[in-house]
Amino acid sequence: MSMLQFFIAVDVTVVNIALPSIGADFDIDGHTLTWVVVGYTVTGGGMLMLGGRLGDLLGRRRVLLLGTGLFGAASLLAGLTPTFSLLVVARLLQGAGEAIALPAAMATIVLMFPEGPRRSRALSVWASVASCGLVLGFVLSGLITAHLGWRWIFLVSVPFILIVLLAAAFLVEGDRPVAKDAPPLDLPGALLLTACPLLFTFGVVEAGEPGTPAWVAPGALAGAAAAGAGFVRVEARSRNPLLPLHFFANRTRVAANLTTMLLSGGLSTSFLLFTFYLQDRLGTGPLGAGLTMLPLAVSLIVFSMLVPRLLGRWGARTCVLAGIGFTAAAMAAMALVSALQAGGAAMIPAMLLIAAGMGFGIVGLQYVAVSGVTEDDAGIASGVQRAADQLGGATGVAVCVGIGFAPTLHSLDPFLAATLLAAVGLVTGAVVAWHMPAPVPTADLQGHAG
Repeated sequence: MSMLQFFIAVDVTVVNIALPSIGADFDIDGHTLTWVVVGYTVTGGGMLMLGGRLGDLLGRRRVLLLGTGLFGAASLLAGLTPTFSLLVVARLLQGAGEAIALPAAMATIVLMFPEGPRRSRALSVWASVASCGLVLGFVLSGLITAHLGWRWIFLVSVPFILIVLLAAAFLVEGDRPVAKDAPPLDLPGALLLTACPLLFTFGVVEAGEPGTPAWVAPGALAGAAAAGAGFVRVEARSRNPLLPLHFFANRTRVAANLTTMLLSGGLSTSFLLFTFYLQDRLGTGPLGAGLTMLPLAVSLIVFSMLVPRLLGRWGARTCVLAGIGFTAAAMAAMALVSALQAGGAAMIPAMLLIAAGMGFGIVGLQYVAVSGVTEDDAGIASGVQRAADQLGGATGVAVCVGIGFAPTLHSLDPFLAATLLAAVGLVTGAVVAWHMPAPVPTADLQGHAG
């Protein structure tokens, strides 16, 4: 499960440093290239709820194999594609494969371990693998692009995905028979949930693009609002909703997922800001930019190993607030480095703070978001948490980077503008986390805390 998580996380960031090489190969400008990143994250995040529901209805093992197989096939297509359009299609399919496979994988892990220290340790491993995958995506992208070419950033994962397929087929427990009277899937809900963030991202990105007709951005944002409202209406009337509205009766889970979105927005923004500063501002090559990110990956492992020990002692809320505080401090450090036009090494303190923010914040939020799950709703809870993480990251990048780097919208330094926007989201997340009701403690967790 962690190997699958690692390579799916790698594919979120691995294209960033390779984007200039992809654009040169296909003669594509930078604006169009952004859809190689956004298409994957938004499609994956938008379809995660469908993936979680599929796991609950059809069985986690079946859905895990289906999603992993689709992700592997799409990775092969992305590495062999002859055209840019087909590359975007492959990235969309990768996002769909991720959305189907990851909720089943996370639900499998959650149900393997009881609430308390064992589950917190398991989720810490899961989160640290994901975090390292996100960061090592930059490092691997620099190494592979410099020595093998950008196509291999996709092809390198194919043999490992085959290992995951074989291992899951033999090691994951078989599913219950599918009920003959199983209700139909909520496909309209899945379509609206995917369209809403995609239209919102398109509207924000196009708002700052020179030459874009004035009606495009407002039209896309209005379409996003309509899709969101339509989703709520469909879920309220559906006999088998993709996301039952009673899920939101649990205020703790709602607060945890909202905070996840806001924190992930700041964390994902920081990754692109690191890349932009190293490559665009300082002119560092792909290999150098990737290697400069290595301290972030190493420190992530350290913090993710530390968090389970503190989760039982401090409580999830304290860990989450600490993570948000570290991330906010990282944003301030990045803005200062940009203002001083310092060298790449000056970004290392900000990278260490981002690692601390990820290690404390995301692990704590994951634990709260899946507290109290059962066999029947583990997939939904896992899917919502993953969707909040991924859609929050994609939306954060669209807002902070899209607006921050749009010279037609303001005259501020782009790094300062982006970090200020991220700070607004982080402060909001801190307020939500501060008022987040604590999950019901279990005997295991209380014993661990003692």
